[in-house]
Amino acid sequence: MENRQELLDSVQMARFVARGSLRLDAVVPAEMNTEGLAVLAEGVPPVRYGTPLSEAYAEGSFVRRLLELPQVAGALHSLVGPEPWVDHHFVHTREPHGGDAQPLHGDAIIDVRPDAFDVQLMYFPQAVTLEMGGTLTVPGSHLRRINESDTGRYQNLRGQDRLVCPAGTVVFLHHGLWHAGRRNDSDAMRYMFKIRFNPRVRQQRLWNTSDLDDPQVAAELDSMFPWYEAATGRLERYNRILLWRVLTGDDDFDLDHWVTRVSNRPAEAQA
Repeated sequence: MENRQELLDSVQMARFVARGSLRLDAVVPAEMNTEGLAVLAEGVPPVRYGTPLSEAYAEGSFVRRLLELPQVAGALHSLVGPEPWVDHHFVHTREPHGGDAQPLHGDAIIDVRPDAFDVQLMYFPQAVTLEMGGTLTVPGSHLRRINESDTGRYQNLRGQDRLVCPAGTVVFLHHGLWHAGRRNDSDAMRYMFKIRFNPRVRQQRLWNTSDLDDPQVAAELDSMFPWYEAATGRLERYNRILLWRVLTGDDDFDLDHWVTRVSNRPAEAQA
């Protein structure tokens, strides 16, 4: 897909590594959202697993034009690179005053890749109110590995994010982020379109790295979230340092000596 892209910067990438999500509010124009509601109501034909992005959606189709929007295309490239595979897509709907809250879960089977990740794009063609439910996510949960609904017994965690957003919002999630669809208590049908993408290139410096030395990068990576335990929660920070090293190719990057301290294995014998 050759189109203009607005790549993420390093601060945005660091925020994604820390939170496990990236939100682009109202990036889809109003006229496209009106069209999108009709398209999603009719349904989007399935795509075979592993189809390259440029072959997955016909030129001029709604989904193709959605993914070619400069901010959407740039974020996707920054996270998974050019020509990712389309893993699958799905139109999620909730009837008015319908549905139960999903159990908190991570998608698919446990995924222990430390050096790669899939992303899930979620497109919301209409404004989502708190009453409509939307998608609940737990910031910073993506690197604590679970298998599907291992976390299903938890209904609410401190610092969780209940999505409320304007029409045309697109959210990118790390494949491991804990999330759940909420029940719809409004009078309106709720729509959300999801696509999962698999990278086909090494996910290293795919974004605009001109601000890589910005102090805000380290500040984002050092974020803590309210649900973290005092001790075990530190492991989330440790794991995101490891991921940032992979993404930047900088094996010496650290925050407050966290990784350097525990990877110290001197090889030279005492003289």
